[in-house]
Amino acid sequence: MRDPYQILGVGRSASAEDIKQAYRRLAKQYHPDLNPGRADIELKFKEANGAYSLLSDPDKRARYDRGEIDASGAERPDRSFRRAYAGAGRSGDFDYEDDPFADIFGAARKRGGSGVKARGSDVAYSVTVPFTEACLGAKRRLSLSTGKSIDINIPPGTQDQQKLRLKGQGLAGLGGAGAGDAIVEVHVTPHPYFVRREDDIHLDVPITLQEALLGATIKVPTLDGAVQVKVPKPANSGTTLRLKGKGVANPERGTQGDQYVKLTVVLPDRTDAELQAFIEKWGKTHEYDVRRKAGLI
Repeated sequence: MRDPYQILGVGRSASAEDIKQAYRRLAKQYHPDLNPGRADIELKFKEANGAYSLLSDPDKRARYDRGEIDASGAERPDRSFRRAYAGAGRSGDFDYEDDPFADIFGAARKRGGSGVKARGSDVAYSVTVPFTEACLGAKRRLSLSTGKSIDINIPPGTQDQQKLRLKGQGLAGLGGAGAGDAIVEVHVTPHPYFVRREDDIHLDVPITLQEALLGATIKVPTLDGAVQVKVPKPANSGTTLRLKGKGVANPERGTQGDQYVKLTVVLPDRTDAELQAFIEKWGKTHEYDVRRKAGLI
């Protein structure tokens, strides 16, 4: 995998906000929904996701900068080997400074392990999922430090930095004690145009002048696909439509959020002379003070 800084087009001294803005630009450019059927674009989108996942996590970014993990987030072979066997090998063979039970294990080795019983340590992991998959639920394959790989469920409605506990998937216990747990922190990549507020999804949708004045039926994206929505006649910038049940599921409460579509009237990129002449003539007999109505003056 390429250097994540190069993928996002930022320098190593870039701030967290710089990294976020760089990712958003790439996400909008390469999002699969905006480039259907483009395998090359989808690959670039996944590459940007991976780079953002690493650099948006302060701990991962620091470890990458120190050369402890590679661009995919995996530990470099020399470190992973030492960490996997710290406290578990023969005395003197490895460096035990990362082992929280080094003193216990050291004593156990000297006594042959008799009489020592301790629960295994928990192990921290992280996975990255796209915004829509976190909202709808997903599966991810996780490679454990033991060398085992398991499939984990990302529950619908998962929030950014939410932690999942996998019982018994940590390090083995000592003297017959139970294994620790795997603690998986989920990182959710931002979406180019969806914004989540609790269980509701918010989306700004541009409409044309004709659609605003005459009404229309337009296609609007949702978490699980596009739907047809009626624009009322007339509609103004700020008019908000509610799509019931199109938000995020909340399994704990057994509820489903809504999606709110905020309309924004957008003029043509180039306003022709005919439209300008009409508005000029119309405005002379149809004056209205929008700033006074808004209480600005």
